Amino acid sequence: MELHIRPVRAGDEEALVSLWHRCGLVRPQNDPHADIRRKRAVQPDLFLVGELNGSIVASVMAGYEGHRGWLNYLAVDPRLRRQGLGRAIVSDAERRLLALGCPKVNLQIRTSNHEVVEFYRRIGYSVDEVIGMGKRLMVDAPKS
Repeated sequence: MELHIRPVRAGDEEALVSLWHRCGLVRPQNDPHADIRRKRAVQPDLFLVGELNGSIVASVMAGYEGHRGWLNYLAVDPRLRRQGLGRAIVSDAERRLLALGCPKVNLQIRTSNHEVVEFYRRIGYSVDEVIGMGKRLMVDAPKS
């Protein structure tokens, strides 16, 4: 099963949001449509989808600000997990980040999401002894 990985295109939004809902990534405080629009405006070549037979089954949103790379919205259709699709799309994002001179990739995982922690461990990530903090600068009102 070969995953075709490419940057997000204009017509991908509904399929992406649907995938993120199936993967449990959508939260009330984040409007996924706004997140897609924001990322498509900044480093859109680092916003990737994976397709099988023309259907979007994976995604990752990567970024690099000159010091660290970041991964967000890693998603693999729950019916297709444990087949190497997550590893493939993360590897592609890492390759693109490395080409930009990125020395290290960071990401955040909800503490309750043990399955995802183990996935990242299997592909070479380790827990950094840091505290993740955030401050919301915009309040998104998700579309119903």
